[in-house]
Amino acid sequence: MLKFIALSAMTLALAACGETWGQRAVTGGGIGAGTGALVGALTPIGLLPGALVGGAVGAGVGAATTPSR
Repeated sequence: MLKFIALSAMTLALAACGETWGQRAVTGGGIGAGTGALVGALTPIGLLPGALVGGAVGAGVGAATTPSR
């Protein structure tokens, strides 16, 4: 469980990547897919479904955010 918490904290630290709308969507999707695969590996969901759901949610959140200046 400690590894999961540490990896989640590192993932959130990397979440502020991207200057444009497209960059934020792509990086959010990549971070979400990685996190979803990790969660899928730790639960009965499975790697692929976890990665697909995480990638879709990450891309959506990345596209919906605006950079703070």
